[in-house]
Amino acid sequence: MRILVVDDSKAMRMIVSRVLRQAGHGDDAIEEAENGLQALEIIRAGVPDLVLSDWNMPEMTGIELLRTLRSEHIAVRFGFVTSEHTPEMREQAIEAGAAFLLTKPFTPD
Repeated sequence: MRILVVDDSKAMRMIVSRVLRQAGHGDDAIEEAENGLQALEIIRAGVPDLVLSDWNMPEMTGIELLRTLRSEHIAVRFGFVTSEHTPEMREQAIEAGAAFLLTKPFTPD
């Protein structure tokens, strides 16, 4: 499995990657991008199995990334891992095609 972790915080990318390994994904390829624009380039070069993205980032936000992927008909399983969580954000995420929205902090479970 190939997983792309997208977050402008290097520390948070490391935390998400560590939790993924603790959750049983230690043998999977975990890649990182520091914003949506960088993630878009990585995804266009080869679609991963899963994208875990922060919502607010410079260059391109997570929701902009997801909407761009869907407008380009790139079908990738996409979830948000974000410290912000409102009913409006959840609605936007689901409408745009996200599979889930996790709130930071989170556990391997």
